[in-house]
Amino acid sequence: MLLFSRPGLPQILFINTMLAAVRTAAASKSAFASMRSFSGSASIRPARWASPVISGLSGGLSGVRSSVHTPRRLFSTVKTAEVILVGCGAPDKGMGWYHAVQMLDGKVPSSNLTSIIEPYFLGAGASSDAGVDFAAWQGEVEADHEVKFLKSLSDLPVVDPKTSPRVALISGRTADNPALLTSSIAAGCNTIYLEKPGAPTVAELQSMKQEAAANNVTVLMGYNKNVCKYVSKVRDFASKNEGLVTFVSNNAYENTKESLGECFERNSEGMLKNMAIHELALLVSFYDVTVENIASVVADKEFSSVQTLAGPSGEERTDFDKIKFTITTKSGKQVSVAADRCGGSDSYATVVNDGKEIFKYSMPDEEDEIMVAEIQGRFPNAMPYFFPQDPDYITVKERVSSFCATGKEAEGVATIDIGVETLRVAEFLTPELQKQLA
Repeated sequence: MLLFSRPGLPQILFINTMLAAVRTAAASKSAFASMRSFSGSASIRPARWASPVISGLSGGLSGVRSSVHTPRRLFSTVKTAEVILVGCGAPDKGMGWYHAVQMLDGKVPSSNLTSIIEPYFLGAGASSDAGVDFAAWQGEVEADHEVKFLKSLSDLPVVDPKTSPRVALISGRTADNPALLTSSIAAGCNTIYLEKPGAPTVAELQSMKQEAAANNVTVLMGYNKNVCKYVSKVRDFASKNEGLVTFVSNNAYENTKESLGECFERNSEGMLKNMAIHELALLVSFYDVTVENIASVVADKEFSSVQTLAGPSGEERTDFDKIKFTITTKSGKQVSVAADRCGGSDSYATVVNDGKEIFKYSMPDEEDEIMVAEIQGRFPNAMPYFFPQDPDYITVKERVSSFCATGKEAEGVATIDIGVETLRVAEFLTPELQKQLA
């Protein structure tokens, strides 16, 4: 990958060569397909889906951004793993969709996205408003990339996992994950990237772990905050200074019954198994938190709130709209978590000593705010929490893909063992905290 912010003569020659190649390729669909990493000129497809590579080049040298990269297919010698995206979701809304966008943009060098499995929008949901939007996006992707859209994993050609490294990136509904893992293994995937929380219950996730092990398949979890900058900064500070660490996660839902009711229904596994599960994974990974090692958990009643709300279906669900608690372990460690569905789009962590905040680091920081604004400008209607976590999503996918392709350890990426214990902690805490707030 070439990175430059001030183009000199070599870069100018490089850019002119690429622009000429793109103009030539535009005249031939087959030639254009060979340049798919560079596809996305605003003159070829709507700017909303335009690749940042070409959108930067099309404005001339003054439009070149520091994120410009070399087309992977033409110049890179990086070993890649085939990636099957399982569960895309709606454009702007689905986590799977955002994973696809990053890979299609060439931001994950070790990945080769070949197929997108989307049962709902290629089936019963095709005529919905979101299904129409999905079909439009599908058309753009198929025109510019050699990516197949399929309804089922069974539609994939089966490969030998010993000779053809294949990742299943499972980003569907949590309730569907156990069956999707089974189908992914049957399709020859030897590595599974499993989005949080992995399964609806501990028992199901444990069963998935056993099934994967029996088939010699590695399962890694999409807990991106385990590798993000603000967590490492705060952990480093806290290792040298006394104080209570608090991890804070915010979402930007409207503080209305309608908005929160829809949120509760769409994320029916509950806040601690959904939004705040990332923070629980941090506690399990770095603070020795296990169900057996929890000495006490205390809810902050002034901050926290539980509501029972009806979703679009009319069914009522009870969940936290915001929660804050402190865990003390039997080994003497203490750590806090706060999560607010309507608190904004940032995440951060603090260190407090004697009631005084002595350190704070946020995501995004000042360095990342430019990146966030750029992506938000490209996708103004997308979920706001995608943008500040963009680099971390890339990091996890790249490490998982590289592991599948080369066997190199996926450093810092949570294993399914971490996932199982995290889910155990979520199931333990939910009724305990609800009881304290009753």
